[in-house]
Amino acid sequence: MVTLTDISKRYGGRVLFQQVDLQLHEGARYGIVGANGAGKSTLLRILCEQESSSTGTVQMPRRARVGVLEQDHFQYDDTRIIDVVMMGHKEAWDAMAEKEVMLEEAERGGDFDPDRFADLEETVQRLGGYELEARAAEILDGLNIPSEKHTEPLRVLSGGYKLRALLGQVLAGEPELLLLDEPTNHLDILSISWLEKFLQNYKGCAVIVSHDHLFLNNVCTHILDVDYERIISYKGNYNQFLTAKVEERGRREQEIEKRKAEIADHKAFIDRFKAKATKARQANSRAKQMAKIELVELPVSSREHPLFRFPQVRPSGREVLSVKGVWKAYGDNIVLADVTFEVHRGERIAIVGPNGIGKSTLLKAMLDHIQADDGTIEWGYETHPGYFAQDHHEVLNKPTASLKSWLWDKVPTQSVGFVHGKLAEVLFSKDDIDKKIENLSGGEGARLVFATLGVQKPNVLVLDEPTNHLDLEGIQSLSNGLKAFEGTVLFVSHDRWFVEQLATRVIDLRKDGITDFRGTWKEYLEAQEADRLSKEVALEAERKRKRALRDAKNATKPVPSTKTTPAKKRGKSTSKNSTNKNNGKATASTSTGNTAPSRGKQKRGARAGAETAEAQNKKGGRGRRGKGRRGR
Repeated sequence: MVTLTDISKRYGGRVLFQQVDLQLHEGARYGIVGANGAGKSTLLRILCEQESSSTGTVQMPRRARVGVLEQDHFQYDDTRIIDVVMMGHKEAWDAMAEKEVMLEEAERGGDFDPDRFADLEETVQRLGGYELEARAAEILDGLNIPSEKHTEPLRVLSGGYKLRALLGQVLAGEPELLLLDEPTNHLDILSISWLEKFLQNYKGCAVIVSHDHLFLNNVCTHILDVDYERIISYKGNYNQFLTAKVEERGRREQEIEKRKAEIADHKAFIDRFKAKATKARQANSRAKQMAKIELVELPVSSREHPLFRFPQVRPSGREVLSVKGVWKAYGDNIVLADVTFEVHRGERIAIVGPNGIGKSTLLKAMLDHIQADDGTIEWGYETHPGYFAQDHHEVLNKPTASLKSWLWDKVPTQSVGFVHGKLAEVLFSKDDIDKKIENLSGGEGARLVFATLGVQKPNVLVLDEPTNHLDLEGIQSLSNGLKAFEGTVLFVSHDRWFVEQLATRVIDLRKDGITDFRGTWKEYLEAQEADRLSKEVALEAERKRKRALRDAKNATKPVPSTKTTPAKKRGKSTSKNSTNKNNGKATASTSTGNTAPSRGKQKRGARAGAETAEAQNKKGGRGRRGKGRRGR
């Protein structure tokens, strides 16, 4: 599908990767992993020709359709949401749009080219254009964009939902090469599960940058590891890659140690016997052997693990937080409806639910950053909450301050060495400490907020999407730091691996209320599945009960019997006689079978067979009558 040959990328004197030779195959799904800044997104831009490589070539089929997740949603603000998605299949969309223009022109009396119209019709049918709107609606539903919004302009959606629509645009295009950079960032847990299933059934070649452990495990067939200034392909999902990489590094280190031992052995022999004439020849031979041994220094990994530590100033009381009957609405949109729960010391509570349901609103209401419309929120004795905002600028509100001055302002009694040490723990070097906050990347901003929480020593951590800008190593380190934290944690996250690692309790916000489950994320999912299965069993039992009642009712009804009449001469039998009230004449009908005809057939055939019946009666024919009423 795609071949990369001798690809390298440099920015000035910095090398991201070099000597990259890869083949990407149809039907495979490649996850790109590596530290922040290692070059993951750069590789995607090289693949879609948005950026050139320093050396090497990228080859792919000339007419291959390439799908790339765009970030500029403003160009579609006045376009219907479903049209935005349908535009992803450019050839089909353009053909349908041109057809509409031709028809409108013809209605105004303009020229009409039937041959061109026929070509467009063939293109639309060949590409499934008439099914495109249904596919687009299905994708939008999967991405949790309500059907009533599909025909509205894109501008009615929030920023995160606009990016969902752009993701839908890429998926609807049915590209042969699909390039996705952090596709789960703006998705809730349900939408991530839907995207996983979509990609598992995708027939083309997918290349995906993601920091979601579980997503990489569930989707990827290969991992492209950007490290050591190389890009190495590993077969398998993320967990299999981790095992394979550790084993490979171990083998290379053992090989180097083995060579070092050989060199040491040769050197010891040479030092011992080089002065002896009888051994000089052997010593020279050993020297030549030692010179041939090459020691290859293993490159240093670009991966670094920050150290997140959260000491608490003192333990809080046992009752940490009480939320009772909280309501919050924005206009007619009710986001929190009668939310009630209590939090106890030491709990790690994951607050989950679809986007827009009010998770971030609830955290802000707890911290009095917004006012609830109704209800009460009360913090317990000696509680000192610390907040990680989804938007770092809410916390890092001094954009021109340097990292050092920002952190030192939080602990003015500490030494400059203490401040430098805390910044170093979260991977800021000496060259970084004077960098202004406004120049920080998303990942750097997140690490600075966690360093700030570490020196403020809260005993309650309130975290809103804390993993969004962290790489995989940062997420692992944060999980370790929060597990070691002895206080209370309330957090919102769409990263299922992270939730699975931390949560001791799950609060699931839904439109029909909240589910408060005391247990881990895995236990919660098992309980939800058991509840679903029990509902299915109950529904099936109810269906069986209704069928049994219906069958029993039918069994008590009398079944009408059908009598057989003996055949008369010429194989004909007489039907019952009936009296025609019109003119008071008696009429009868005949049947050519052995069974008596129904009442409806008797009535319909009465007049037609009247003369035949009268003739038979005059001859004294007395056939057995079929079951029915006698004529009056």
